Order: sequence, then C-alpha cells, then structure tokens
Amino acid sequence: MERTFLMLKPDAVQRGLSGEIISRFEKKGFKLAALKLLQVGRNLAEEHYKEHKGKVFFEPTVRYIMSSPVIAMVWEGKNVISLAREMMGATNPANAGPGSIRGSYAMDISRNIIHGSDSVESAEREISLYFHPEEVLTYKKAGEEWLSE
Repeated sequence: MERTFLMLKPDAVQRGLSGEIISRFEKKGFKLAALKLLQVGRNLAEEHYKEHKGKVFFEPTVRYIMSSPVIAMVWEGKNVISLAREMMGATNPANAGPGSIRGSYAMDISRNIIHGSDSVESAEREISLYFHPEEVLTYKKAGEEWLSE
C-alpha cells in the first residue's frame, strides 16, 4: 500500500469544506492514517514550498498557507498518490474537471483548496514535515478486502 500527504488549505478550512472533502477520500476507499489541524509557521511553510523559492509566487504562497489553520493528513491505499491527484483536479481550477475537488469548489489558482503529494518521494518528505512517525497509524480497516484484490 502507498501513502500520500494531503493538506486542506486555509480556503477549504475557512469555507467549511473540510468534512465534505475528507468524505470523498473515505468514500473512495482510502484509509486515513493521520490527521491534524494546525497553524503553519514561516519555517514550515518555507520548507514545504522550498522547490519554489525564488519564483514570483513563492512569498504569496507562503503567506497564504500561514494565514489560517490547515488540515494535514496522511492517506493510504492502492495507487493513492495518482488517484488522489486525479480526485483533486488540475492545480489551476480553470482547468480542473467539473467533478474534481478543485473543479467543484475552487475558482482561482491562488485559492485552490487542497495540496497533494505528486510522487512517493514528495509524499515521504511532506509526511515527515508534518508528522512524527508515531503519529502515522497502521491498522486494519474494516471492509478493506472489498476494495481490491
């Protein structure tokens, strides 16, 4: 099983969309392994977005992610990284499919509701930024045998 990091950004939390978005991942069949509500500080924000340092959108993105609480999560499942990204939709909501999370709830690239890891490597890095190893649980979820072979 694969793990990914997802974050509900300040706009999702402030607009009261958290439960509905989390429900989509549960209904898909993914297993929630960790979850926390937190206020992101500058050091964590800069570390999270470090690959964008020097780009014009770096500072506004860092300020934005610090502007209100976020919900950090670890999800587990078969092909969870690629499937979660498909569920999220394109980074720019103008290009996101109508049934995707961003297609359903976001209107602007600077307020695009959710972040998701794009690879196994970035998932591992991002999970370690937001969670201590003992905070990420391993358990048997009822009904897992009905999801895939």
